[in-house]
Amino acid sequence: MNCTYYYLRGKFISTLHPNAYLKKIRNVRCGLKARTKILFLLDVNFCSASELSHKTGFSYNVVMHHLRLMYREGIVEHKGSKRYVWGLTGVGQTRLI
Repeated sequence: MNCTYYYLRGKFISTLHPNAYLKKIRNVRCGLKARTKILFLLDVNFCSASELSHKTGFSYNVVMHHLRLMYREGIVEHKGSKRYVWGLTGVGQTRLI
């Protein structure tokens, strides 16, 4: 399970984000990859779900599914009303690099 991604200078680089692992659900490879891409984008700044969808190449529904899972675990938060802007809460593991 060693192929996931960093988002650096407009490109995804291979490695897993530590917060991609969730405690309350079964962590399958495709879910870990999707959450890693989303989390690396949210490391940089707050984004809407549609922006995340556009940047990752996942459908809006896939992005929202993973955002809701991470919201339930306290990894991400949303701000605003109706059209939420998502960002990291700082809860969970941190990257060393």
